[in-house]
Amino acid sequence: MLLGTHTPKLDDKGRVILPAKFRDDLGKGVVVTRGQERCLYVFSTAEFERVHERIREAPLSNKQARDFMRMFLAGASAETPDGQNRITIPPQLRQYAGLDRELVVTGVGAHAEIWNADAWNAYAEENESGYAELEQEVIPGLF
Repeated sequence: MLLGTHTPKLDDKGRVILPAKFRDDLGKGVVVTRGQERCLYVFSTAEFERVHERIREAPLSNKQARDFMRMFLAGASAETPDGQNRITIPPQLRQYAGLDRELVVTGVGAHAEIWNADAWNAYAEENESGYAELEQEVIPGLF
């Protein structure tokens, strides 16, 4: 399970070192793709295959499903960490997420997210009070 918040740097070649705590799950290979809120999703290869199988079940007659599939899969890039546990983030994904040197990498259970540090800080600030003040169940049966 991927958990926590980390602040690695993006190097001049578009590479980022995977957080040490994530290496057991992501060290053999990852798929990086567009996420929501202009972040990037990082899946282990095995988890991405599970997600892809679920996506394949979506009806092609549903326009929202087709749009989602196109954006999610067309932006995907399979990456293998190098000897220093760095993965390369392709230019089009760096542009999509507005990545520069300062990053935030969050563990979100089955996947990680890579954020521009300023975008993450704004997102967290905007959503913190709403999270703290939830009065109803968002995920059925969780609490």
